Amino acid sequence: MKVINRRAFITTAVLGATTLMLPKSTWAWKGQEQRYKVAVIDLMILKRQKLSAVKLASEIGADGLEIDMGGLGNRDTFDNKFFDEEFRTDYINALKEHRIEVASVAMTGFYAQSFATRPTYKQMVDDCLKTCQLLGARVAFLPLGVQGDLVKNPELRPAIVERLKEVGKMARKAGVIIGIETALDARGEVELLNEIGSKNIQIYFNFSNPLKEGRDLIKEIQILGKKRIAQIHCTDEDGVWLENNTRLDMPKVKETLDKMRWRGWLVIERSRDASISPRMVKENFGANTRYVKSIFQG
Repeated sequence: MKVINRRAFITTAVLGATTLMLPKSTWAWKGQEQRYKVAVIDLMILKRQKLSAVKLASEIGADGLEIDMGGLGNRDTFDNKFFDEEFRTDYINALKEHRIEVASVAMTGFYAQSFATRPTYKQMVDDCLKTCQLLGARVAFLPLGVQGDLVKNPELRPAIVERLKEVGKMARKAGVIIGIETALDARGEVELLNEIGSKNIQIYFNFSNPLKEGRDLIKEIQILGKKRIAQIHCTDEDGVWLENNTRLDMPKVKETLDKMRWRGWLVIERSRDASISPRMVKENFGANTRYVKSIFQG
């Protein structure tokens, strides 16, 4: 495995050199190349920014983790442990030990907070981009959330577009793709991306969103196309495991993505069995991980 001078890089990055980029060969752990890799979310396996998330992800059978930026509340930015050098070093060592990659870094605080109006949005996004660089993640997740719902609140569109243009410039300098989740359908998302005009702003596609609205999942994927999908939340609402989900045809999804020649991370968010406690993480996420891998890596 290639050895890099992490200490020198980390020190520079934390001091504010946001344009510094990790080359693609310097992931904390670069496992066997697969067209599709499967990750779980540290927040959803009840291990947000906890060192034990890495070992648990390995036990679940995942290839990687989506790491959350931490709590937000009334702070100017996220409560992010990864700027602590000792914690970060221990985490990176655990990633190596368990052969787990960082699939993406998530700003879930924006599910409830307003991206359109929050004054410190640049600081928050910048912290996320630095964290991506420190951990070798190529994708950041930015949900527009309840307050950024462009279907219910179309008046927010000009502010959101303007801010995403700025964020796109930041992401390009950092060498990171920001995947946004919106309430729009696929055609609406294509229009939004065209309006933003940045290759570093793409869609973080969630199977659950079109399924909940009764839209055709396969057509939505086809409309977005290969170059607009940064990453996928390979999930549905809680109720049944993915293997028992009759409204989600996973083999057809794979066939569609194969034809598009898309490749990347499939991140399992929910799809927990309603008859099993949500705290039974290994049972719920282990079952879904095994199923997704059987379809996409089998």
